[in-house]
Amino acid sequence: MPPFSRTAPAVLAGALLLASCGSQNASPGGDGVDVGVRAEKLCPSDFSRYGGTPSGEPVGAPSGTPSPLPLPSLGGAVEDPVKVTALYAWGPQSGCASADYSAEFEVTNRGKEAATYTVTIGFSSASGGAVDNAERTVEAVGPGKTVKGTVVMTETAPTAPEVTGAEVVKVRGVPVDEAPSASGPCPKSGVRVHADQGDAAMGLRVVGLHLVNCGTKPYRLNGYPELEIQDEDHDTVDGVRILQGTDQISTGTGGGGSPRPVELGPGETAVAQLAWRNTTLSGEPVNAPYVRVWARPGADPVTVVPELDLGTTGKLGVGPWKKEETDPAATPQP
Repeated sequence: MPPFSRTAPAVLAGALLLASCGSQNASPGGDGVDVGVRAEKLCPSDFSRYGGTPSGEPVGAPSGTPSPLPLPSLGGAVEDPVKVTALYAWGPQSGCASADYSAEFEVTNRGKEAATYTVTIGFSSASGGAVDNAERTVEAVGPGKTVKGTVVMTETAPTAPEVTGAEVVKVRGVPVDEAPSASGPCPKSGVRVHADQGDAAMGLRVVGLHLVNCGTKPYRLNGYPELEIQDEDHDTVDGVRILQGTDQISTGTGGGGSPRPVELGPGETAVAQLAWRNTTLSGEPVNAPYVRVWARPGADPVTVVPELDLGTTGKLGVGPWKKEETDPAATPQP
């Protein structure tokens, strides 16, 4: 399977997931054609939300001009799927109040199937210290294609150092046909599957797998989701025991008890808990970003990114599907 992800050395301690938007430039790989408007002519927030097929047209009129900042060469490998191409400072004279700094990047899909990428860009100071980071999801990049995007850093603390650099911190990619979703159009399967941000305390990790019946017919579950743990290259990770139930990891995680039949009506949701510990003793720690999920036998797989740091425990607990309380005002989107 072609590699969809590559992780650069981390330079940041925290994460800020930004709702402000990047550019929607797309250019087929190798033809040298740019489609759309470059970020330096617009406030980053003037762009429509990144994702789907780039329209080439921004939302809003040109509204600001930033100051380009020198971008040191990071010496990235040629095969790296993402590279930072420009860095800008949006000062008071730029005419844009929605951004302090922005960075442009390019995503190149070197695989053989369309992929959706989540890119984390780190902003750093002259000393090399972390200032902040921003994340952007780039949807449906075709094989051999290059897509341009922008991440934005805003609401900088008054005491924060000036930004002088930007680099790729992390890249995660999944095949388009297996991309998780919490909203948007309902897949042909009639269900959406995604993982939440999880919870971590004293080495214990708990992440919820959520399934939403977005179709028009009942959806039945009985038992545990089937899982396949994958490394950064989407190769199967061997040597990890997947336990039925999470009580062997820790009680009180919500993933205990015996499985029971679950029937989800349109708009209803179910959850199954993943639990593990990152204890490291003797041996090689296991870090696996991806988990391929089959909700029930015969279901279409969905690849989620819970960032498993299993230490040397060699165990991952998975709880049975349980119905979640839902908002009665919610309506399905068939």
